[in-house]
Amino acid sequence: MKLAVITDIHGNVAALRAALADIAARGIDNVVCLGDIASGAAWPRETVELLQDRGVPSIRGNHDRWISEREGDALTGQDRHAHAELSAAQRDWLMALPPLLEPAPGVLACHGTPHSDVQNLIEEVVEGRLREAPMAVLRERLGEAGMAARVVLCGHSHRAAMVQVPGGPLVVNPGSCGLPGFRISREPAHRQEAGTPHARYAVLHLDGEAVGVELLALRYDWDAAARRAEELGFGAAWPHVIRTGLLPESA
Repeated sequence: MKLAVITDIHGNVAALRAALADIAARGIDNVVCLGDIASGAAWPRETVELLQDRGVPSIRGNHDRWISEREGDALTGQDRHAHAELSAAQRDWLMALPPLLEPAPGVLACHGTPHSDVQNLIEEVVEGRLREAPMAVLRERLGEAGMAARVVLCGHSHRAAMVQVPGGPLVVNPGSCGLPGFRISREPAHRQEAGTPHARYAVLHLDGEAVGVELLALRYDWDAAARRAEELGFGAAWPHVIRTGLLPESA
C-alpha cells in the first residue's frame, strides 16, 4: 500500500494542486492531510473546497481550530483573512475534523503530537531554531498510543524529517505543502525555514512489516502564490518566504 501525506497547506491552493497532481501521476489513491489547511495569505476558500471535492481524509490543525472558534479581534493576520474568506459551513467543517486518524493499520496521524495540536513532536526550540528533541522527550510526547503505533505522522513544525524511535514507531513529518517558512514571536520565539520554496509531501510504502518513505519536494508556481499574498497586503515577509523558502533576514 502507498499512502501520500500532506500537511500545513496554509491556504496555498497552487501548492496543493501540484501535490495532488503528482500523487495522481504516481497512481496513489490513498491520501491523508494532517491539518492547518486554510489559514494563510492566499486562497483559504479554494483550498478547503479542493480537499472537500477530492474527499481527502483530514485532521484539524491548530489554525483550523482557531479560525473556527475565534472571531473579531481574537483573530489576526492569516487567521483573520481565512475566517473572512470561509463560509460558516466551511469553518464548521474544519472544526468537525478529528484530531487523530488511522489512515492505515498501525499508522497514527496527528497534527502536532497525539495529545496536542500546538506542540511539535520531533523538535524543540534551541537558540531560536527548531532542532531535534532528545529521544526521551519524543517518547513522552508520543505517549502510549504513539509508542504502540508502527508509524506516526505529524506536521505543525513545517520541517521535513524522519526519526526511528528505538522500540517504537517511525515518526514522519513531510514538511509544509504550502508555507516553507515562518516566524513565531510568542515564547519560545523561533523561526523555521525550509531553504527552498518547493511544495513538500511524503509517500509511505507499507509492505508487510517493512516501511519505506519518500520525502518529496515539488516545483509549482510559487510566484503566483507570492503575488497573491502581495495583492492581499500581507507585507514583505509572506511573499518572500513563499518565493524563496527563507525569511527576509536570512536572505
